[in-house]
Amino acid sequence: MTTACDVLVVGAGPVGLTLANLLGQQGICVLVVEREHELIDYPRAVGIDDEALRAMQTAGLVEEVLPHTIPDQKTYMVNGDRMILSEVNPTTTREFGWPRRNGFVQPLVDQVLLAGLDRFPNAAVRFGAEVVDLTEDADGVVATLVNGETVRALYVVAAEGGASPTRKRLGILFGGETRPTDGIVIDVANDPIGTPHAVFGGDSARSYASIALPHGIRRWEFTLFEDETEADVDNDEFVFGLLAPHVPDPSKLDIIRRRVYRHHARIAGGFRHGRIFLAGDAAHVMPVVGGQGWNSGIRDAFNLGWKLAAVVKGLSTDGLLDTYETERLGHVTQMVAVSLGRRRR
Repeated sequence: MTTACDVLVVGAGPVGLTLANLLGQQGICVLVVEREHELIDYPRAVGIDDEALRAMQTAGLVEEVLPHTIPDQKTYMVNGDRMILSEVNPTTTREFGWPRRNGFVQPLVDQVLLAGLDRFPNAAVRFGAEVVDLTEDADGVVATLVNGETVRALYVVAAEGGASPTRKRLGILFGGETRPTDGIVIDVANDPIGTPHAVFGGDSARSYASIALPHGIRRWEFTLFEDETEADVDNDEFVFGLLAPHVPDPSKLDIIRRRVYRHHARIAGGFRHGRIFLAGDAAHVMPVVGGQGWNSGIRDAFNLGWKLAAVVKGLSTDGLLDTYETERLGHVTQMVAVSLGRRRR
C-alpha cells in the first residue's frame, strides 16, 4: 500500500506539528508520521518567546496556547545566600507584539498543535508509524514504514529529535560538543512555592534552577557531581535531599518527572539533502540554559513552511528552499553560542 502527499513530516513533536499546521493552512497535503503511539505527556521545554507566539498566531492557535503560559516571566540570578545578583525583566518590550519571555507547559501546547490539524482535511497524523528507509528519485521521496507500507511525497521534513535516524541515514555530520557534567530535571505537579518567576542559583554547594510553570507545575534543575548516577536519581532519598533546601517537605511533592540530561551543543553539517530537510533538534541541539532550543525549532518550521507551500503550489522554483539553511544556520549558530555562555561577533 502506498500513500501520497505533498510533504511528509517525520516526527509529531512541536516542530513537526507547527510545520504541519502552517502547511495545512496553505492547502498543502501534509502527513505527519510518529513512531511513538501518543504525544509525550511530561514537561520538557519550559520557555516560549515572542517570536514563537507570533508563529502560533500565524497558525491561528495563539488563543489556545496562551492559557498554558506565564507571560512576562522574570528571571533572577542569586547566590548561595539567595541574594539577588541580577534580574532579567522581559516586560520592557513588545517588538513582536507578544511578551518576550513566557513560561509554558510543552505537552499542553503540543496537544493544541495536534488538535489544530483537525481544521484541515488535507492534513493527517499517524502514530505508531516509524520510517525505516527513505529513497529519493527525480520526482520525490519514497518513505518505507516499519510495517512495509510506503509513502510518496514531493518533500520530506525530518523533525524527529536530536537522535534523528534520518540525519544518520543520510550521513550528515552532527558536529559540536557535549558537556561532561550531567544535570537532573525534577518536575512537580503541586508547586509549593507559587511565585511566577524563574530563579537560577549560583550556589557553590550545588547550582540549580527553580522555574514556575502554568497550572501549578514547578521545575527544578540541579547539577550532578561525577559520582552521582542515574541510579541515584531513582532513589527518593537522594531526590528529596536535593529538594530539601528549597521546600519544607519534599516527600509531599507530586513528582511528574525525574530525569538525567546532558548538555549537547551540536549543529548538523547541512539542513537540506535534496528533497529531504532537517528541522528542530534533528538539525541543532543546544543547552537548556538559554531557553532557545524549542523556540529555534519553531523558527525552523516558520521559515520552511511558507517556502515549501510556495514551491509545491508552483509559485516559486525549488531554489527558494536553499534559503532555509542560509537563513537559519547563522541564527542557530548564534543561539548555540549564547547557550554555551559564549559571545559571537
